Amino acid sequence: MRILVTGGAGFIGSCYVRTLAERGEHQLTVLDKLTYAGNLANLAPAEGRYTFVHGDICDARLVGKLMAEHDQVVHFAAESHVDRSISDAGDFVRTNVTGTYTLLAAAVEHGLQTFVHVSTDEVYGSIAEGSWTEEEPLAPSSPYSASKASADLLALAYHRTHGLDVRVTRCSNNYGPYQYPEKIIPLFVTRLLDGGTVPLYGDGMNARDWLHVSDHVAGIELVRQGGRPGEVYNIGGGTELTNRELTGRLLAACGAGWDRVEFVEDRKGHDRRYSVDDRKIRRELGYRPAVDFEKGLAETVAWYRDNRRWVRGS
Repeated sequence: MRILVTGGAGFIGSCYVRTLAERGEHQLTVLDKLTYAGNLANLAPAEGRYTFVHGDICDARLVGKLMAEHDQVVHFAAESHVDRSISDAGDFVRTNVTGTYTLLAAAVEHGLQTFVHVSTDEVYGSIAEGSWTEEEPLAPSSPYSASKASADLLALAYHRTHGLDVRVTRCSNNYGPYQYPEKIIPLFVTRLLDGGTVPLYGDGMNARDWLHVSDHVAGIELVRQGGRPGEVYNIGGGTELTNRELTGRLLAACGAGWDRVEFVEDRKGHDRRYSVDDRKIRRELGYRPAVDFEKGLAETVAWYRDNRRWVRGS
């Protein structure tokens, strides 16, 4: 199978490429613009087992050429940091909406077999109690999540209008090695290891479900191989923590105290709680997260401690 992986040099995309390259079952091509969060060093363990194309998913000519040469697409490429989208949403609309449209249009033109669109639980907005099913109406709060919701709707519309085999995944918060240090876990870990302080938004009671990146990749693969066209699949990790609880665990893992925490003004439009109901992918495809959170977090902290050169170069 010839698989085109967009954003394959980023955090989640590179884990996907490394995982598939290790199995050696498919011909892999990575398309990545190598913005600040894309790093070829993330793909070093897969060297020689993939083809790299430096390019933009908004480049219709390049995308068309690549689509004609591949059977399936797994689409990770996205601008993904909420804070950046609040200060300037232009790149988020361009990449997440226009870029996804460019890929979808080329996929239809060239008769692509399967298009897996990787999205986020943030498209649902905040939920006070319970968990979102895939039927929940979308209610994004930030420019980032609004751009991802728009991309989701475009992808599903291309299935309904053109019959394109589109499968959408929506994951909870990812963590693990190779994550660019702007998200909470790598940001806090790298700052604490360097002896600095960490910023905790508001009262720290915003709650998230945590999913190890390798479990996320396993879920995506189940959807690529056995998911139903036109369907959405939530992928959860099963460990819900407030940001204050998470901070306590990170402090302990880094040997630091609460004096290293600075409570800062809350983010604009900050969703209070995310929680996905992933019974659908469990029931239909046999998904089960395999990485225990305590073990996964300890290994993640150790990875950042042992890979200071990667951190300094990111």
